[in-house]
Amino acid sequence: MNLDTKTINSFGEEWHYYNHINLEDGFIEKYFNDYFAIFPWDLISKNSVGFDLGCGSGRWSRFVAPKVGTLHCIDASEKALEIAKINCKNLDNCVFHLCSIENITSEDNYFDFGFSLGVLHHVPNTASALNIAVKKLKKGAPLLLYLYFSFDNKPVWYKLLWKVSDLFRKIISKLPFKIKLVTCKVIARFIYFPFSRLAKFFDYLEFNTNHFPLAYYKNSSLYTMENDALDRFGTSIEHRFSKVEIENMMKIAGLSDIKFSDYPPFWVSVGYKN
Repeated sequence: MNLDTKTINSFGEEWHYYNHINLEDGFIEKYFNDYFAIFPWDLISKNSVGFDLGCGSGRWSRFVAPKVGTLHCIDASEKALEIAKINCKNLDNCVFHLCSIENITSEDNYFDFGFSLGVLHHVPNTASALNIAVKKLKKGAPLLLYLYFSFDNKPVWYKLLWKVSDLFRKIISKLPFKIKLVTCKVIARFIYFPFSRLAKFFDYLEFNTNHFPLAYYKNSSLYTMENDALDRFGTSIEHRFSKVEIENMMKIAGLSDIKFSDYPPFWVSVGYKN
């Protein structure tokens, strides 16, 4: 199985704590729009059937489901699915699957669309999971994908800074959840928050902050930064890919007409099944 039990359990704990249940849609709508900016909504209708692979807390599913016929929410964590069901409780067209993509009962060539955001870089074999996901799509169906980037569009010093942070991730990810949670809260409050607000200040002064660390969070809440710090530093498996590597994986999996978003988060891409 293309699964890592520790990673699954870690995300289950994460989505139980940062569950998005009491958050208004507007709180995360900005991020939804960032991820789905290149998604071909014109190909989707009220009759479309799709999947959210690695649905987590269901924070994206609750935006997509009202626009489609049926949305299959797939996650390998029972705790995550419990939260997703609560976040989508007002939607009667969501079907929940406690499994990996390998074990979903649907036939190949079944879905009209699919999306997997921030998930497949946390499985042991990203390419294998992507191949199976694409097989589930109908011919011509779009797949929206978000994978961590290897900073191929950043300067050398930025990559070196990440390598230092990754050493901390390898240590923090092995801690018990409660200690890991507190540690990531500290990181969010004393690193994410000040750097993001400094980027916002430089924006005000009309400086270019494209390569400023954590500039993506300049308008984010502390809740979002804490959640993302835990997502970043709390996971033992983290693969990163260049734009070229992602495109090659997508092509090998059977996707064509691949398009990448020019804006963060990187890399968000969409491709269509051959």
